[in-house]
Amino acid sequence: MLTVHHLGISQSERIVWLCEELGIPYALKRYDRRADNRLAPDDFKALHPMGIAPVITDGDLVLGESGAICDYICGKYGDGRLSPGPDDPDFADHLFWFHWSNGTFMATLMMQLVLAGGGGDANPASVFVNDRSRRGWEMVEQRLGEAPFFGGRNLTTADIMMVYCLTTSRAFRGLSIDAFPNIKAYLGRIGERPAYRRAMEKAEPGMAPMLA
Repeated sequence: MLTVHHLGISQSERIVWLCEELGIPYALKRYDRRADNRLAPDDFKALHPMGIAPVITDGDLVLGESGAICDYICGKYGDGRLSPGPDDPDFADHLFWFHWSNGTFMATLMMQLVLAGGGGDANPASVFVNDRSRRGWEMVEQRLGEAPFFGGRNLTTADIMMVYCLTTSRAFRGLSIDAFPNIKAYLGRIGERPAYRRAMEKAEPGMAPMLA
C-alpha cells in the first residue's frame, strides 16, 4: 500500500491532494509538529535521511522530495493524468512551473523567512532575496492572468506543487495576497475542487485552507 507520511502544516499536503485528485488508494499517516520548536517529531525524521516532509513509502521504497514523489505517483498510479506529454501544447509551461515551484520560488520564500530574523532589510542578502521574492510573486500574478492553471488549460502537477507556496506556507510569514487579484481568483477556483477540500480536511483537520 502506498503510504503518505504527512507532517502537519508542511509541503506534504501536496501529496495528499495529488492522491485525492487521482482517486488512487493510499494510506495517510499524519504527524504533529513538536510543541517546543514546531519541528518534525523524531519518528518522522527517522523516515528519511533528510528528516523533512514529504515522504512516501510504497512497499520497500522510501521516497522524499515533492517533485520526485509527484512524478513517481503519476507514473506508477496515475496513467499519465495530471502530467501533459511532449505533444501537448501546454507541455513546456507545465514543466516550467512544476520545477520553478521548489527550485526557485519556495527556495526564495524559505531564504526570506530565515533572513527576516537576521538584520532585516539592512542585511544585503535580504535585499537580494526580497527582490527575488517580489519578482516571483509578480510572475505568479501575471501567469494566473494568462491561463486558468499554471500548466495551462488544465490542472496539472504544476498546480499541485504551486498551491502550497500560495496558501499554507503563508502561515509561517503572515503574508497577505490582497494585492494579487489573479492569485485570489485562482485560489477560489482551487478551493472549489472536491479533491482539494477532501485533502485539506484529511491533512489539516480543523484548519481552514488559506485561500484568501
